[in-house]
Amino acid sequence: MLEVRDLEVRYGEARALEGITLAVHEGEVVAVLGSNGAGKSTLVKSIAGWVRIRRGEVRFQGESLVGLPPERICARGIGLVPEGRRVFADLTVRENLELGAFHPRARQRAPETLEQVLHLFPRLRERLGQRAGSLSGGEQQMLAIGRALMGMPKLLLMDEPSLGLAPVMVETVFRFVQEARTLGLSILLVEQNAVWALAVAHRGVVVDRGRVVTEGTRETLLRDPRVQDAYLGVG
Repeated sequence: MLEVRDLEVRYGEARALEGITLAVHEGEVVAVLGSNGAGKSTLVKSIAGWVRIRRGEVRFQGESLVGLPPERICARGIGLVPEGRRVFADLTVRENLELGAFHPRARQRAPETLEQVLHLFPRLRERLGQRAGSLSGGEQQMLAIGRALMGMPKLLLMDEPSLGLAPVMVETVFRFVQEARTLGLSILLVEQNAVWALAVAHRGVVVDRGRVVTEGTRETLLRDPRVQDAYLGVG
């Protein structure tokens, strides 16, 4: 479904990504693990069209995304849940969700998709008329996920979804990730919480200093001494 090959991104003279290659297959959850500054968020932004790709290829369902603006990438079927949620604080929950259905195909199905989102996150139904900025952090994360789903994505990019959330909300977010296949979604999950990420992922990729240093199935990475020592508090 998604193929990233030999991806290089620079901020000025500094290399943020250096030759990253990975893939996400249909129905898969792939976790991208790494410390702060490893390049995880830059990877997501590159796929979503938020930052310029210097070299390499990003293909989605066989078609190149390189050079496309974010709105066209979204219309192709890629949704983004950005780090820090980035909801529109002065708009209501309903207005935030409606903005997610901006392209024609999504607008046509917006009432039906809205009901699906509210079924997934019932608390949002209770908050539809409330300003998004007044929600708790966990509720804002639900809203950010719901807004991305309103675009009817086939692939969802999730950038640090557990960041700053209370434990009960972290469980809610990862329960959604675990159930994503029932919605017909594939997910690329960028996450510092390796324990939770590997609990819901099929495969994982470990990134350090803009490069892939190891990858494998969930079981392989959980047994890897380097992963245990650096990310799981074992070893």
